[in-house]
Amino acid sequence: MTVTVRFAPSPTGRIHIGNARTALFNWLFAMNNKGRFIQRFDDTDIARSKQEFSDAILYDLHWLGIFPDATEYQSRRFEVYDAAVERLKTAGVLYACYETPEELDLRRKVRRTRGLPPVYGREALTLTHEQIDEYQADGRRPHWRFLLPNFSGDPQQPERTEIHWNDLVRGEETVDLASLSDPVLVREDGTYLYTLPSVVDDIEMGVSHVIRGDDHVTNTGVQIALFQALAAEPPVFGHHNLLTTASGEGLSKRTGALSIESLREDGIEPMAVASLAVLVGTSENVAAVPTMGELAERFDPAATSKSAAKFDPDELFVLNRSLLHHMPFAEAQDRLIVLGVSGEQAEPFWLAVRGNLDRLADAVNWWRILRDGPQEKPEFSDDDRDFLRQAFDLLPEEPWSATIWKDWTGKIREATGRKGKALFMPLRTALTGLPSGPELADLLPLMGREGTLARRP
Repeated sequence: MTVTVRFAPSPTGRIHIGNARTALFNWLFAMNNKGRFIQRFDDTDIARSKQEFSDAILYDLHWLGIFPDATEYQSRRFEVYDAAVERLKTAGVLYACYETPEELDLRRKVRRTRGLPPVYGREALTLTHEQIDEYQADGRRPHWRFLLPNFSGDPQQPERTEIHWNDLVRGEETVDLASLSDPVLVREDGTYLYTLPSVVDDIEMGVSHVIRGDDHVTNTGVQIALFQALAAEPPVFGHHNLLTTASGEGLSKRTGALSIESLREDGIEPMAVASLAVLVGTSENVAAVPTMGELAERFDPAATSKSAAKFDPDELFVLNRSLLHHMPFAEAQDRLIVLGVSGEQAEPFWLAVRGNLDRLADAVNWWRILRDGPQEKPEFSDDDRDFLRQAFDLLPEEPWSATIWKDWTGKIREATGRKGKALFMPLRTALTGLPSGPELADLLPLMGREGTLARRP
């Protein structure tokens, strides 16, 4: 069997790190099983779905390192869903209901007062032809419910089947359909809710594994029943825990909270996002993983906790720094060129400064310092100024070797008697204008003798 997975957001906003978790779980599972990844847009809500959001989601996925094998749009597949509806009607498991929202709400309240679960009582199954004609004469249009399976064979009996499956993440799972209302599959206006198109597409597209958030566990019980009603073998389901903020708040793509777009604009590396999104809330230690292949090796759906995965966004910056501090020049080169960092000095410069970067774009500041000197004129005490003038007088002539910094500071120490912080801090401030930064032993050869002397106070 070819493993086929899908990521199926509704294009009503930008995806956030929680959505990325689902996409990455599917992508890594497909990688580990040499399978296919389908990007499917559940865009049957024509009013709220936007092509611009579909395009943006694809861009975000590509930035993360996810490249779908196919891209599908549910809005282009209504004929397939229409055909499935007719099959269900013919089988007698999709029935018309004429209740208004107000009537349904009243019935739920009545059931609660009687100590009954507030589920739909299937009153529409007992409607006479005369009652249906009367509703239609009043202008009512039906919505259509899926008749959940029943052990007794009598739809009026409360004993319904339990749905069982072996969850890829959570292990053995059970949903008791007796606790659920028969779900509405088609609205009064003929538009589809999520359930029917999702199941029909999973069948038509040969989806073998459905990996998604654990807020869909109950939906899965209904969907397995619908797979069976359509004479199809259900896929293997896996439900991972959801990401929340440190305070336990959920994420929403409509609010833009922690959107992939905002993280990218904030200078976060894609593998920092991927590493946190995949590893948080699992038995694995959260660490910066440099490549998707290495992340796939660490990925195990069954290692995911059943409880919500709380994470601190500050962790992203910790992971980001770790990735940058070990990033090879070849990986950074093209992006550095865009930032104006190029030429023979680009590689030694990158190796010198990467350990001090929070974001890759921060390298530009050090490039400017290397080229033009301190961005602001440093202030010194009279003693430090006299010390620096003496120190610069001791700067060796070129050519310089790799030990130039050690040679120079050795001469300074011998001539002035200064050592430690008293020696190094004034030199660092004069050369860079900052109290901390990359090793001066690495920067000095890049400045050259002329560039170094230009920083003399």
